[in-house]
Amino acid sequence: MEFEPVIGLEVHAQLKTKTKIFCGCSTAFGAPPNTHVCPVCLGMPGVLPVLNRQVLAFSLRMALATGCRINQDSRFARKNYFYPDLPKGYQISQYELPVAEHGEIYIETGAGEPRRIGITRIHMEEDAGKLVHDPDRPVSRVDLNRTGVPLIEIVSEPDLRSPEEAGAYLRKLRTIVRYLDICDGNLEEGSFRCDANISIRPVGTTPFGTRAELKNLNSFRNVEKAIYYEIGRQKELLLDGGAVVQETRLWDPERECTTSMRGKEEAHDYRYFPDPDLLPVVVDDEWLAAIRSELPELPDSRRQRFVEAFGLTDYDAARLTADRDLADYFEACLAHAPQAKPAANWILGALMAWLNAEGRSIDQSPVTPEHLGQLLALIDAGTISGKIAKTVFEEMARTGQAPQAIVEARGLVQVSDAGELEAVVTKVLAAAPDEVAAYRQGKKKLMGFFVGQVMRETRGKANPKLVNEILQRMLEA
Repeated sequence: MEFEPVIGLEVHAQLKTKTKIFCGCSTAFGAPPNTHVCPVCLGMPGVLPVLNRQVLAFSLRMALATGCRINQDSRFARKNYFYPDLPKGYQISQYELPVAEHGEIYIETGAGEPRRIGITRIHMEEDAGKLVHDPDRPVSRVDLNRTGVPLIEIVSEPDLRSPEEAGAYLRKLRTIVRYLDICDGNLEEGSFRCDANISIRPVGTTPFGTRAELKNLNSFRNVEKAIYYEIGRQKELLLDGGAVVQETRLWDPERECTTSMRGKEEAHDYRYFPDPDLLPVVVDDEWLAAIRSELPELPDSRRQRFVEAFGLTDYDAARLTADRDLADYFEACLAHAPQAKPAANWILGALMAWLNAEGRSIDQSPVTPEHLGQLLALIDAGTISGKIAKTVFEEMARTGQAPQAIVEARGLVQVSDAGELEAVVTKVLAAAPDEVAAYRQGKKKLMGFFVGQVMRETRGKANPKLVNEILQRMLEA
């Protein structure tokens, strides 16, 4: 029997506000345990939460960017459950009236066709704290710094049909939140994380199967691997005559398997009810229009513009616009570079290779976009060859110097004097009579040999185009 997976993702994005959702405590990551806390986020008796306006603004930006219907009257609810890192014994979230519903994004499939993935809802909520398990003793300690840090939860429709689609969806969402500058998308620090709901059903049938929820997914790679494993586990169960149990399971990245954590709760288990300490959230038309007007150019639109305005391929445009900082770098480079395609090639090739080898991001590049554009202008003007440019680039990456300064200091200006190059070519041909005879008898591939010899004589400074022209003229005379 052939089975089809049905996958839905619940993504939690930690918002880049300076303070928490209902109090003035700092949201900075990495502080000593339990130092960014106060009576409000600790849930002390008699305290009252007050909504951080920036949290709502960021939530609306995400809702507008994903085509959601905005609920201009939404409410907070109490989600009741006990866990040691939840000081109040409940989480303030949204339930029946979230801030936004019924949106969509498009992902690229393996066939290259865009595929619509529906978004069920986006709602605001507070984060819980963090349990730190002692590796040497059966003791866990609680750090409540993260308690009350603002989140938006983005719940997809069960529209995903493969681990690869789930990975593409997550990457697209991460790109959007980073373009909007509402979340840093850092999976390692937990500021962008997801739970996956997975079921399988016989191909061609409509009803969904029993789902399992996967937690502890802290990288795109682990998300895909965990979903692969869970699909296989459920298939094996059903083919052996067993049944899938609705439960929450943990992904173990070391053993690369999922293990049962607890039975899956339903909404009624949380005993949701409107939070009596928080007023309804009302968004007026004027403020919503102002937020809409401030939205940046989003990745899909930017990619299309890069194709149409700069003549890039879809592939190159997609790679450049997958990261806002990278796209900004490219456009800043174009202010100094004569052509878009060579700029894209250098950024996606030499620059990204160097950054990856050094473990750096584009915003940590010692080669500024202005300097890279200037390097490309030197190549285009014939001042240096492409080969010399690689040497100059390496020096730029090492020192952060401007390309013109490096070229002048090291005497790397390209030789483009025809008379000087003709003398070098004459010398090279005189030293290789057998190769000259073979070339004239039809072995045209020897042209590369002659070019190489000229380059060696000029220490790589000869203008390659002019060298080829002179060689061709002299060899075929």
